[in-house]
Amino acid sequence: MSPVDDAANKTAQAIEFFEKYGPQILAGAIKIIVILIAAFVIRALLRKVIDRITTPGKEGKKPGLLKPLRERAPQALGNLVSERREQRAKTIGSVLKSIVTILIFGIAFLEIMIVVGLDITPVLTSAGILGVAIGFGAQNLVKDFLSGMFMLLEDQYGVGDVVDLGPSITGTVEAVALRTTTIRDTGGTVWYVRNGEILRVGNSSQGFAVAVVDLPLSYGANLAEATKVLERTVAEVADMEPLKTDITAKPEVLGVEKFTPENITLRVTVKTRPGRQWAVQRNLRAQLMPALEDAGFTAK
Repeated sequence: MSPVDDAANKTAQAIEFFEKYGPQILAGAIKIIVILIAAFVIRALLRKVIDRITTPGKEGKKPGLLKPLRERAPQALGNLVSERREQRAKTIGSVLKSIVTILIFGIAFLEIMIVVGLDITPVLTSAGILGVAIGFGAQNLVKDFLSGMFMLLEDQYGVGDVVDLGPSITGTVEAVALRTTTIRDTGGTVWYVRNGEILRVGNSSQGFAVAVVDLPLSYGANLAEATKVLERTVAEVADMEPLKTDITAKPEVLGVEKFTPENITLRVTVKTRPGRQWAVQRNLRAQLMPALEDAGFTAK
């Protein structure tokens, strides 16, 4: 067969093939394109909805996503959107976007397989077996993710909070994710704690804090007079800057806290803004001890 006849034969076969299968291929290609376009459009719309419900409203209004969720210590937030609130909405929104993307493109992939003519039953069976295998092999990862999700939903802590997550892990929260929480302690060390390993959380930054100042007095001191000096001094100091902006309630002189072989301890407490209790304690201690000494009271 000459090259010309061979080319003509191939052309005829191609024309016959496209006449027979062309409409089916074209229809399938159009279906696939429509499926992909629909997947991208639906994904974009859902992501926009998620952005809308995770974005704080005007004047610091709570994001729509958080309205049905429990929020701890809202009285401490005032009219401003707290960093914790923004972090919660942002993190949960990121998770929702990932879930939406996986579901939509997963369904689109299965639909394309059906259009192509492939049997999806083995794929679904394999996915189920693979899911079980991954579940057994990645139990810690699943535990971390679930713990992180519940932590965000329950608002246990957020960025900027001072927390105690267990032995030797106390500091300021720098980042909150679904798998890990990042803590920086007072020495500057950064700790990466798996959420699934967190058994308890002590949060010093929710709602309000309490500054506690213990003042030692020598035995034989007039406790009633010392208490009057403390009440007068702490009231004056609390009404002055910089403590005035940090103190949220009237200071209290509780009286004798304990006796030791060396001295008697008087305790003063005051409610403060979250995270400001330590600064208030230092300032009060610096003001109250000199006041007691000027009044003739000394610690042994």
